[in-house]
Amino acid sequence: MTTPHDAVVLAGGAAQRLGGADKPGVRVGGRALLDRVLAACRGADRTVVVGDPRPTVHPVRWTREDPPGGGPLAALDAGVREIGAGPRAGAGGGAVAGETGADVLLVLSADLPFLDEDTVHRLLGALADAPDTEAALLTDAGGRDQPLVAAYRAAPLRRELARITEERGTLAGGPLRQLTGALRLTRVAAGPLASFDCDTWEDIATARARIREHGTVLDEWITAVKDELGIELDVDTGVLLDLARDAAHGVARPAAPLTTFLVGYAAARAGSEGGPEAVAEAARKAAALAQRWAAEQDEAG
Repeated sequence: MTTPHDAVVLAGGAAQRLGGADKPGVRVGGRALLDRVLAACRGADRTVVVGDPRPTVHPVRWTREDPPGGGPLAALDAGVREIGAGPRAGAGGGAVAGETGADVLLVLSADLPFLDEDTVHRLLGALADAPDTEAALLTDAGGRDQPLVAAYRAAPLRRELARITEERGTLAGGPLRQLTGALRLTRVAAGPLASFDCDTWEDIATARARIREHGTVLDEWITAVKDELGIELDVDTGVLLDLARDAAHGVARPAAPLTTFLVGYAAARAGSEGGPEAVAEAARKAAALAQRWAAEQDEAG
């Protein structure tokens, strides 16, 4: 079971190395960088994005650091304050007022095209498994801490933000090491791409090229389509590909896309309770029909 948590996503940087471009809105694999990160943290009870409001695939709350462009510490503080100010989801889906947020806070930057839910779960799990620690930080391939890909215990995080404010008079322009250096940490080694961030147009080009690699392009495409259509259903793509093959070979090539569409429609008619099983059952029936169709052709031949 995933640790209950809230999330703060920092999306308000100046993107100077991108020539001032709107970095959270830059698309990789057809999806905005911000939407890709929001998909990875969709298990949060509440998500606050620190940056300028924009349409997003997943619902979020918005805030901005003061002053705008004041740096990651100021942005993180703004996000933490907004988490404490807003209602959280109750057990029945309704809002519960008066709470200050979950005990654990996931903190992410908005420029991580390959961040996934598995990495988020590993961070949350590492923090849960080490009750004496105050934060779990991702480390990149070079062993460097990534304080903006981390899970923090909310109370120590608020404590240290308040301390830094008192010592410096402001959080604007403050380095993140002032925060992490005062916390008891555990570290989680990143997967091959989880910590890859996009600071330059060369990074963007690299990410876009990796998206189209043969081993990942289909999963990336399916995820992009589901996000675009507002679908969160997980399906076995192998089953659908086998069905498309059977329809193309046993009937005719144009039958492949038409058949998979009809299977999706049939699963939708089954309602939300059907889930992936409804897709699998409809695909099984259609595949059996395609095989019977092909068998008749063979007999006729």
